[in-house]
Amino acid sequence: MNPWIFFAAAVLLSCERICYLWIWRAPERFCDWCARPARRSLVQEPVDVLELLFWFFKILQGAVFAGWCAFFGDGSLWPASAAPFNLGLGGALLATGQALNLSVFHRLGRIGVFYGNKLGYRIPWSRKFPFSCLKHPQYIGALLSIWGFFLVMRFPHDDWFILPAVETIYYALGAYFER
Repeated sequence: MNPWIFFAAAVLLSCERICYLWIWRAPERFCDWCARPARRSLVQEPVDVLELLFWFFKILQGAVFAGWCAFFGDGSLWPASAAPFNLGLGGALLATGQALNLSVFHRLGRIGVFYGNKLGYRIPWSRKFPFSCLKHPQYIGALLSIWGFFLVMRFPHDDWFILPAVETIYYALGAYFER
């Protein structure tokens, strides 16, 4: 394990959670930041800015994951040996995670997903699935997707669980501090 690669990955992945935590805990400051004239010409609403940040962070997350796989896979992104069990379980975790994420978007809508309730919109509280079963279905969905991805791409190598474990800690801390 290269400690510098781990450190770089951990720092880059933390940016998403830190940004979302800032927005959750200080939505007025985020709205003020979005209202600055230089940013006003690009997007109209803080929810729009948050959606752009979401896509940026997903691209960054994907790049970190691909870079990790390439570095520890000796330059190859595809796993050297993917057993059917790993592919099946990893694929099932990934599909379940994405289904949870899609169901959150379906229930809350775009504005609800992108912290509309914190940014001045009235968003009705949902108690329907997936919220009827899980407190943080979008975070659980993201984590299932991450674990599934690394189960397919890096298992049984010694590093396969490291980034999923880091992300689990980050998402758990995010859920805790967003209460």
